[in-house]
Amino acid sequence: MFARGETILQLMERLAPKHYAVPDDKIGLQVGSVAKEVRKVLVTLDVTPAVVEEAAELGAELIIAHHAVIYRPLAHLRTDTPAGALAASLLRKDIAVYVSHTNLDAAEGGINDWMADALELTGRDVLEEVHTDKLFKLAVFVPESHHEQVRAAMFNAGAGWIGDYSHCSFNTKGISTFMPLEGSEPFIGKQGKLTQAEEIKLETVVSHSSKKKVISAMLKAHPYEEVAYDLYGMDLKGRSFGLGRVGVLPEKESLDRFAERVKTALQVPFVRMVGDGSKPIRKVAVLGGAGARYIRHAIFAGADVLVTGDIDFHSAQDALAAGMSIIDPGHHAEKIMKPHVAKWLSEQLLQKGYATEVFASRLDTEPFQLR
Repeated sequence: MFARGETILQLMERLAPKHYAVPDDKIGLQVGSVAKEVRKVLVTLDVTPAVVEEAAELGAELIIAHHAVIYRPLAHLRTDTPAGALAASLLRKDIAVYVSHTNLDAAEGGINDWMADALELTGRDVLEEVHTDKLFKLAVFVPESHHEQVRAAMFNAGAGWIGDYSHCSFNTKGISTFMPLEGSEPFIGKQGKLTQAEEIKLETVVSHSSKKKVISAMLKAHPYEEVAYDLYGMDLKGRSFGLGRVGVLPEKESLDRFAERVKTALQVPFVRMVGDGSKPIRKVAVLGGAGARYIRHAIFAGADVLVTGDIDFHSAQDALAAGMSIIDPGHHAEKIMKPHVAKWLSEQLLQKGYATEVFASRLDTEPFQLR
């Protein structure tokens, strides 16, 4: 059995929810239709004519890309222009394109975490917050006989997290009253008779992203056909998601040595460096893609160096004047997403019993060459 395209996109949005993206980012389904079974998926950083041919030769019906295939607004769809020809090629070959961009950057376990992992950074924080997962208080009334069962189901579904603490709940015993009416099938009591039952009010915390799953698990584990529960918003701040990461190296090393680490870890042929090569480095900020506008964020975070791409001349001058070192491995360092997304999506599809295969593009879409 092969997964339908809609199912694959739902899985991708579990990894990188759309609401993590920065405003006006070009994400989501950009070309084609996913209202079909998908036998093969190709994961790529960029969608180029060569990548489209690679997908066609592979037999892929869906491309998952990090960079948008339609980034700037199209005034027309002429096939004698590069953008129009690319779109026409995709449509002729019936290949859909789905884009996961800054939402994949911001996601926990997304591009910036993969880059931080490669650089062996620990004790990580977000460089710039773009989304905070709103918290809710969920209270449900459970008969004592099923209290542990319902609580465990809710915890397993993601309830009970406050900061670095899990399985957080408050449990209060009390007496409930209810009268089962005609047509009901009560777990406790009889139709037409006022019933009193010893119940426990189970209170816990759920995030916006997990509440649907938690409530579903709660209702499934609860013995009552009509479950009484309350859900209300809280001012307590939930987990933060955002662009970039700040962490520390296992031990100090010189900027020159760290530059070599970046080249090896991110598999790039060269880096551009700003700063004194003998400067000791321990705290590192990393941000995939173009990060010149985040130099001030790295300084504020107390980083010794910022690893990011597309640094322009004047931004490099400003960073040097401020004492901030920079390692620029190029925008294309985000290619790290290809094997990671392909592996994650393959595992998710396999767990659900689908035969759909996922492949990482073998093509290098780096536009720059050294001479």
